[in-house]
Amino acid sequence: MNDGTLILAGAPIGRAEDASPRLREALARADVIAAEDTRRLRRLAADLGVMLAGRVVSYYDGNEAARAAELVEALRDGDTVLVITDAGMPGVSDPGYRLTHLAVEAGIPVTALPGPSAVTTALAISGLPSDRFCFEGFPPRKPGERARRLASLAGEERTMVFFEAPHRLHASLAAMAGAFGADRPAALCRELTKTYEEVVRGTLGELAAWAQGEVRGEITLVVAGHAPGAAETDIGALVAEVSRQEAAGVSRKQAIVDVAKAAGVPKRELYDAVHRA
Repeated sequence: MNDGTLILAGAPIGRAEDASPRLREALARADVIAAEDTRRLRRLAADLGVMLAGRVVSYYDGNEAARAAELVEALRDGDTVLVITDAGMPGVSDPGYRLTHLAVEAGIPVTALPGPSAVTTALAISGLPSDRFCFEGFPPRKPGERARRLASLAGEERTMVFFEAPHRLHASLAAMAGAFGADRPAALCRELTKTYEEVVRGTLGELAAWAQGEVRGEITLVVAGHAPGAAETDIGALVAEVSRQEAAGVSRKQAIVDVAKAAGVPKRELYDAVHRA
């Protein structure tokens, strides 16, 4: 028996009408559909007028490793397995990589049904350079880890695209302002393609101030890359980031170390500025 085919299906990021005819056909014909959220899958199928004839299984972060092996066996038995996440492309900050890797290793055919992507959609409408960019996913949740990750990106010259949860948005924007400079241009894209789509453009400092209020929905951040010869980082923004990290429970000493490293400034300079404030 010949192996089946693994299909990575791009799902609409907002409106069901963005689904392609090929996605409708593949959903109707797949032997197995591995969905990040089976309820959302069935809702999408209903919106598209598609009858799901295949077996539907859950495939999310918590069971991805175990489920991947099971799905490879189905592929070896000749089944067509379609992977679909809540929105966008499987494997891009969503489940899909492990199964794809195992299928490739096993010599099983892998293909994709292209679909909408929050990454490229946000990049296109941001108004920032799009000829060269990098996708950085979600910043780390812990202040220290986030500061170190952003420090490694301080000199990145390509436009950067991030995802972030609404309740962590202000903290991440403040950390980016400290690491990249409060005057770095950026665009905050919220609820892309949906009824309440909103794009807020400005500097990182301005966006951090804007995000202090309640923010809801799916967030994609587009941040301009480092411009060689750009002005020095605003020391006031770094002091504010130290204060914010202290309020979050990080010791002042550790906050100064992390923020100084992220911004590429001497610890003593930031220490003096913090104690002058």
